[in-house]
Amino acid sequence: MRASTFFIGLATGLAAGAAATLFTTPQSGKDLRTSVKSTSTDWKDRLSEVKEKVNELKESVAALTAESKSQLPAAMDELKKSMEAWQQSTVPAKEHLQLEILAIQKSIEELQKSISKDKKDDKNNESKDNKEDQSSSVNEK
Repeated sequence: MRASTFFIGLATGLAAGAAATLFTTPQSGKDLRTSVKSTSTDWKDRLSEVKEKVNELKESVAALTAESKSQLPAAMDELKKSMEAWQQSTVPAKEHLQLEILAIQKSIEELQKSISKDKKDDKNNESKDNKEDQSSSVNEK
């Protein structure tokens, strides 16, 4: 909804309400004419004030729009430069972290190999022990 349409509707409604109030109030003809005249003058003054404020608002919006159009591209460029600088500053840390991850993965692989080797050695030792136990029990009998 446009602001001018809204204010026209508001002014019309206020004028109709004021007229209805004036004409339904019990007064003499002379008092009524004086009252209508002063009320219409008051409403004209108020309407003029509203028009002035609406014009000030339009000018303010236009000024802000112009200012934002001029400053927004510069702010966007500055933001892009800042992001690029941040990305470049994080490259060494990223590379360092990748090297650390590779080292950890290598250590895990070595540990897994060592554990599997230990398990094989344990199984071989157990089977040897079992054979020795069996042969000694056969010899004892």
